[in-house]
Amino acid sequence: MKETLKYYGPAILWALFILILCCVPFGDVSGPSLFFPGFDKLVHCGLFFVLSILYCYGSIRKWQTRSIRIEIAMKNTIVLISYGALIEMLQKYVFTWRSGDWNDLLADAIGGCMGIFGVLLISNAINHEKS
Repeated sequence: MKETLKYYGPAILWALFILILCCVPFGDVSGPSLFFPGFDKLVHCGLFFVLSILYCYGSIRKWQTRSIRIEIAMKNTIVLISYGALIEMLQKYVFTWRSGDWNDLLADAIGGCMGIFGVLLISNAINHEKS
């Protein structure tokens, strides 16, 4: 457990932050009182983008590599999408003042995949430049 916190501590803290934000009653967050239509989806995408970068950073540190391997990226994608699905299920069945939404899960998955793709792209570019 201590080793997990050593590598994935920032990602775990960000995941807890996401959980708190997604389970606090904000009223109708998808209503017209927000900045623009779809703002909620943009927030979901951004939160999971940051989470995926932190999670990949922990994986790179744990496996002591200069880039993330494709199998680790696939595992990270599955973990991130599962976490997004867990949050949506909690919103639907436990935190009844919020509503679980498939579109939120899609935004979570897109944000997570964007972050993982960015880490793959940047780490491969850095490693190509060094060689």
